[in-house]
Amino acid sequence: MGNIIIQIADLPQDFPTLQEIRKIVFQEEQGINPELEFDGLDEISQHLIAFLNDQAVGTARIRYLDDTTAKIERLAVLPMARRKGIGKQITMVALDVIANQNVSQVVVHAQEYIKDLYEKLGFQPEGELFEEAGIRHVKMRKILH
Repeated sequence: MGNIIIQIADLPQDFPTLQEIRKIVFQEEQGINPELEFDGLDEISQHLIAFLNDQAVGTARIRYLDDTTAKIERLAVLPMARRKGIGKQITMVALDVIANQNVSQVVVHAQEYIKDLYEKLGFQPEGELFEEAGIRHVKMRKILH
């Protein structure tokens, strides 16, 4: 499986690497418009970076919506590193980081195909499926404490 390390990204140094991972996954693979992907909120967010055998292969960002709610966004893992549990591990690290901020709940807008990953981590779906950037999503929430 390889050596997987997930840590808080060192910004701004790691940001070009995070951008490249997101560009490959969201723009090239999923056809998402760059203006939607890079929405100006990266500067006010925390970012995680995942390494597989010292190569950056995944990322996610954590955005604090208010004093009680954080949102995990932009979870992306490069194609060559998928099916190794990296997305799940990134999410688990994000949940730990958020819990350490005394935030009580976490939301995600999960792409429909990855909803099961979040359910296994204790997230509950809320409401109907909706489209975001032309892709079906479901809002999910996890209460931390």
